[in-house]
Amino acid sequence: MRTRLSSDQYATGILAGDRLLLSRAITLIESRRADDQALAQDVLATVVGHNSGHDLLGNGASIRVGITGVPGVGKSTFIESLGSLLTERGHRLAVLAVDPTSQRSGGSLLGDKTRMETLSLNPNAYIRPTPAGDSLGGVARRTRETMLLCEAAGFDIILVETVGVGQSETVVHGMVDFFLLLMLAGAGDELQGMKRGIMELADALAITKADGSNMATANRARVDYQNALHLFPPTGTGWFPPVLTCSALTGEGIGNLWQTITDHQQLTHQNGYHLHRRQEQQLTWFRSLVQEELNTRFFQQPGLRERLSDIETKVRLGVLLPVQAAQVLFTTPY
Repeated sequence: MRTRLSSDQYATGILAGDRLLLSRAITLIESRRADDQALAQDVLATVVGHNSGHDLLGNGASIRVGITGVPGVGKSTFIESLGSLLTERGHRLAVLAVDPTSQRSGGSLLGDKTRMETLSLNPNAYIRPTPAGDSLGGVARRTRETMLLCEAAGFDIILVETVGVGQSETVVHGMVDFFLLLMLAGAGDELQGMKRGIMELADALAITKADGSNMATANRARVDYQNALHLFPPTGTGWFPPVLTCSALTGEGIGNLWQTITDHQQLTHQNGYHLHRRQEQQLTWFRSLVQEELNTRFFQQPGLRERLSDIETKVRLGVLLPVQAAQVLFTTPY
């Protein structure tokens, strides 16, 4: 049986860069057991308190980058290419992948370590899939806390990859400094499912697989998307999202894309938007936790579930309108 470590033992190992203890601490964060959650919060408080390189906002030398795009756009291949470039330049990289969840096992379905074979063996890279489960709010909470642990362990670049479907893009955008949208050339907006709302979130667009016979198509798509972005209202940050082309296969454009990200960071640090963005993200996180706690406490009230079942039956039979039913639930003492 594995010995249960104290929060100080976890924190000491994480701050020393112990990857095994980092992984075990992240497992605590993902656990639904009350004792694991309590220990995880103690570990977080300890590492944040001792990690002088970052404050409570997570400010420091780290850069948090969100990466999204529909399945098939080549996110994992792109991340492997970008990750290799970054580690060659001396960075330490953590990749947090929000994966679809297996309905049978509850685990990650895509298995990013098998899709990023080279990067997973790189001593300066750390890959951690997070099963999306049935709650994007849960993903947001676990991923935010995991980022703090990875930064405490010395990883200065955090890449958060989304599954590219549903509302996960909005969730990830709310926890990163730079949001990158990967696009395919020649697939059409209808096929890619990319809506205006997602494009408005992006700090940059990158047309992937721009190599060989696909180069001309990729360049046309770059011009088309750049023209489309001009129709969007200004972001108010002083930054206009560029559209770039790249090839994870040849490496062409990967360095230029990273330079774009660092340019954005330099600008937003100078004009104060970086701090503002992280402050707003902290507030959003806090409010979501309050909402989650209120929801939990409400449904844990003695006798509520039986009362709720009775009211739902009346709504189903048409005895009560939904608005009346809600008022009865909240205003009638029991």
